[in-house]
Amino acid sequence: MRLLEAGLAMLLRHGYNDLGVQALLVETGVPKGSFYHHFEGKEDFALQVVDLYMARVHEGLDGTLLDRSHPPLARVRNFFLATRDKYAEEGYLGCLLGGLGQELSGVSESFRVKIEGCFAAIASRIAGCLEEAQERGELPSDADPRQMADLLIDCWEGAALRTRLRRDPAPLAKMLDFYFHAAATA
Repeated sequence: MRLLEAGLAMLLRHGYNDLGVQALLVETGVPKGSFYHHFEGKEDFALQVVDLYMARVHEGLDGTLLDRSHPPLARVRNFFLATRDKYAEEGYLGCLLGGLGQELSGVSESFRVKIEGCFAAIASRIAGCLEEAQERGELPSDADPRQMADLLIDCWEGAALRTRLRRDPAPLAKMLDFYFHAAATA
């Protein structure tokens, strides 16, 4: 677990191509043999880091989307606000999935499939909450909650990249304001 935790931080900071296994081992004090006992190689390791990241994303989704003390649209927005706050804590390094997706999707089919699957899982969870909002009349009856969830993820990832470039949360806030205003008035 110590390797995965360190790998998560290092992948966010440096990306996949600049992540050196030796640097990871030095940072964690783990012998090389132990690394290769647990992982087939760097790609296997990074894919397992993605699994750790997704476990945390699902915790965040559970903590916000399942909180029935707020209406559905507020719960969806709260997930993204909590994610924005996490980005701030990490120095605006953005989304691991977005970063790895941009870096590796054109050169690694396993990463492309894995990351797209992660985004699909997040969108599916959000779509469920958007369906609830639709049932409550908070969204138009002819809206497609899954399509809306996919669009929200797409917009978020673009705003996350701009936030990383600027080291400023403003693009995330503007995107959320625009999206939720448009969704409520559609």
